[in-house]
Amino acid sequence: MKKVSARCLEFVSIAAAVISVPSAALAQETTKFSGGDTAWIMTATALVLFMTLPGLALFYGGLVRSRNFLSVLMHCLVICCATSVVWLAVGYTLAFSDGGTVNQFIGGFDKSFLFGVGLDTLNGTIPEIVFFMFQMTFAIITPALIVGAYPERITFLGMLLFSVFWLLLVYVPVTHWIWGGGWLADMGIMDFAGGLVVHLTAGISALVIAVMVGSRRGFPREVNPPHSPGMVMIGASMLWVGWFGFNGGSALGANSGAGMAIVVTHISAAVASLTWMVIEWVKHGKPSLIGFVTGTIAGLATITPASGFVGPMGGIILGVAGGLICYCMVNVIKHRFQIDDSLDVFAVHGISGLTGTILVTFLALPTFGGLGLAKGITASHQFWVQFAGAAVTAAWAIIASVLIIWVVRLITPMRVSEEDETEGLDITSHGERGYNL
Repeated sequence: MKKVSARCLEFVSIAAAVISVPSAALAQETTKFSGGDTAWIMTATALVLFMTLPGLALFYGGLVRSRNFLSVLMHCLVICCATSVVWLAVGYTLAFSDGGTVNQFIGGFDKSFLFGVGLDTLNGTIPEIVFFMFQMTFAIITPALIVGAYPERITFLGMLLFSVFWLLLVYVPVTHWIWGGGWLADMGIMDFAGGLVVHLTAGISALVIAVMVGSRRGFPREVNPPHSPGMVMIGASMLWVGWFGFNGGSALGANSGAGMAIVVTHISAAVASLTWMVIEWVKHGKPSLIGFVTGTIAGLATITPASGFVGPMGGIILGVAGGLICYCMVNVIKHRFQIDDSLDVFAVHGISGLTGTILVTFLALPTFGGLGLAKGITASHQFWVQFAGAAVTAAWAIIASVLIIWVVRLITPMRVSEEDETEGLDITSHGERGYNL
């Protein structure tokens, strides 16, 4: 996922030893183009984009009321397009170019619009343009995850401005800190595919915007059930398949490391789904489809930061932890604190990303079938690094999100009128209806 720092090389060497790849051969491979690696990362890129369009769009769209279905699809589509342009212009270079030896907090502008990135420029064994596109799909889905916090009540322009500013002020800096050779990378943070970069940042910011924009009318007493559980299941299934590219592609090569990442991703999703189902079955007497697939997403997000460091036992443990903890947090956020994070972005993504980020400290140990920690690093030290990285990431996401919302409110209202909310955003914001019955 990232430029290889000295600490990251230690993890690579450990992984090479575990999967019986000679270190000398591995070093040689990283100096030349690999058609196999390139083909896999291009495939993974398509899979990750498939997660947003159509996976996340249908997953979120099915969870809202029918009169707001098209607005959710529109949010996901426009975030995809706007993010792509911003990533090309300044996002990629700020996240992954060298900001200088003194500046470990943000990159430079030397790769704006991919200037200086030729067809023969490599990032490891793949062309840098392929790495650029792979990373773009991560930049697309992360602000799109936040869509689940504010559907049915946010203005279209407010949503668009928030998403663009958030990409630049939250996602890009955190990406540089962890994957772009920044200060958290130098500390040895372990985040293979986005527990902090993607899920914690999106989850924390979702909680902030849900509070600041306010609840839907009637919440929590009069919240209608999802209008299409079947569509939710289809979207979740697309996310599940696409997640193989999300985690497996983060190995940046067609190798056994990518294979193991896919295995533990699948196991964690399956175990978390079953865990959620059992809890719901025991507590309410009936297992619901919505609950089952929510558990699926919780398991997928929980394994994400650990997927390149753990074995199958780690996948099982993280699946149980993700299903159990996220289930509890959904009830805490919605009922105890009465925060209308409408589609549970914080409880499912933020908490799962945090859970996986902390537990990888222990599940990466050979005792649990993991690849081990970097040479000379103890579990207690790694735990402190993971905790500190998560705390700083969460704090930055809160501060930046509050600032962004304040600025956007100076430009345009973020909350639709009561009449528009009652009528539905499909017709009031976009002049269309999802269903003409």
